[in-house]
Amino acid sequence: MAPLTQCLVLTTLATAAAFSPAGTISQRSAATAGVPSSTAVFENFGLDFAEDQTENSDIRLLGEDRYKQWVATTTDNSFLNRQYNAVRRIRELDLLKKTADLGILAKLEKNGLDLATVESLLPQAEKLGLLSLVANNQQLLINGVAPLLIEPAPLLLPAVAGALDVGPPAFFALAAALAGAEGYLIVNDVEVPFVGLPAGAVAGLLLVPLSLVAAAAGAALASAKK
Repeated sequence: MAPLTQCLVLTTLATAAAFSPAGTISQRSAATAGVPSSTAVFENFGLDFAEDQTENSDIRLLGEDRYKQWVATTTDNSFLNRQYNAVRRIRELDLLKKTADLGILAKLEKNGLDLATVESLLPQAEKLGLLSLVANNQQLLINGVAPLLIEPAPLLLPAVAGALDVGPPAFFALAAALAGAEGYLIVNDVEVPFVGLPAGAVAGLLLVPLSLVAAAAGAALASAKK
C-alpha cells in the first residue's frame, strides 16, 4: 500500500504543478500592478452603470436587421440570410408530377374542395388576419415550415391520396391517433432513451401540431363536402 500511496501523492503534486502558473500570488500581483486591463465590455445589457455599446461598437452591428443587412454586403449566400429555395426543391423532387399521378387534385374536387371553394374562403381568411400573418412571417414560413412540408412530401403524398379516398373520417382518425399517442406518452411518463427528457414534451412538439392540422383538414373537407 505504501508504494501506491506514494504514487498517488506524486501524481497529485505533478498535476497541481502542471496547472499552476509560474510565480506566487504576490509575485503576480506585483508584476501586474499599475497595468490597465485589456478587457473591454461591448454590451451594456440595459445596465446604466455599464458601457454604452453605441460608443464602442459599429452602428451597423447593432440590431438584428442592421446586422443582417451588413452581412449581406460582405458575404454572398451567408447562412444568416440564406433562404430555402422552395420552387427548386419542388422541381427537383418532381412533386407536381407525383401529385398529378396520384390524382390528388381530382380527389380534392371529389371531396368538394375545388378552386371556387378556396377562392370563397380567402375573404374569411383575410378577416381572421391569416393572410397578414403569412405576409409578415414569410422568412419563418419559407425557412422553417416549407422544408418540413416539401422534403418529406414524396413519402406523404401517397398517404394523403389514400386519406382523400376515404374522406374526412380518415383525417379525424389520424388526429385521434396522434392525440392518443401523445396522451400515452404523458400518462406513462415515457422518457427519451439516453437523454432522460420527457418523451411527451419532446414528441408533443410534432404530435400536437400534426393532430391539429389533421383535425382542421378533416373539418375543412367535411364543411366543403357537396
